[in-house]
Amino acid sequence: MAAEAFILILSMFAVGYAFARGKVLPGNAADVLNRVVLYLCFPASILLYLPRLHFNWSLVGLAATPWLLGLAAWCSVWLASRRARFSPDVFACLLLCVLLGNTGFIGYPMIRALLGENAVAYAVVYDQFGNSFILSSFGMYICARYGGGSSPSFLSTARRVLLFPPTVALILAVTIMPEDPPAWLGHGLKSLADALLPLVMLAVGLSLRFRMPAEEIRPLALGLSLKLVILPALALGGSLLAGFQGDMLAANVLEAGMPSMITAGVLAIAHNLAPRLAAALVGYGILVSMLTLPVWAWLARVSG
Repeated sequence: MAAEAFILILSMFAVGYAFARGKVLPGNAADVLNRVVLYLCFPASILLYLPRLHFNWSLVGLAATPWLLGLAAWCSVWLASRRARFSPDVFACLLLCVLLGNTGFIGYPMIRALLGENAVAYAVVYDQFGNSFILSSFGMYICARYGGGSSPSFLSTARRVLLFPPTVALILAVTIMPEDPPAWLGHGLKSLADALLPLVMLAVGLSLRFRMPAEEIRPLALGLSLKLVILPALALGGSLLAGFQGDMLAANVLEAGMPSMITAGVLAIAHNLAPRLAAALVGYGILVSMLTLPVWAWLARVSG
């Protein structure tokens, strides 16, 4: 399963990049695909997998992990940026792209490929109770603080969170969605969830850009090291101390080691926060993570 999924991931990524270079599809094709994923495939995955998860107190630790790692990421970026004397826009770009991992669009299909379907529910908990709220709160604060905008109000933030399609799916999943839905509904959700991986990787291939100036190599190396090596290592150690085992441990580590969230890169670019660095952190992060994620999956398995 993992080998077949990786072949599909790399193939769709290569096709998307080739289509972008050859201008085969319209310029907004990646945005259209991302919207299809956001409004259909992503919510379908939440509705399909989350009801299978039975509550226990260890899930609280799982949901707390991205918040604790976010604090560690903030401190690490601040210390490194101060020592290296990075400009404020580079500092803010690193904060966004290290703080926010691609725990949904890439996290769900990667965890399904590496760990199996039963582990996806843990990814949903990590993503929806961690990254989504961090994006809507601290992510928007960073953009407002360093991008010259105004800080969002509590009401506007709450409205954005509650109307976000995955949040709507989350509410339905924990209230009325049965663990074993009717066949017609289950098959429909499964078909949409299965489409998540190829559509996401096609969109990623269409949108990635890799060129960047030499002076941004050092912050790029810092961002990739923190995101793909340091944070999952902290997650592995913390998970073992907390007594996590099996799929929960492995999913926690893999979610912590996901590359930078594409939305974080888009926000940095839109607010002129080192846009070339943001694009490189997303692009190179996805490529390098194809090597690091299987390693973390193996380490989590042998440790737990």
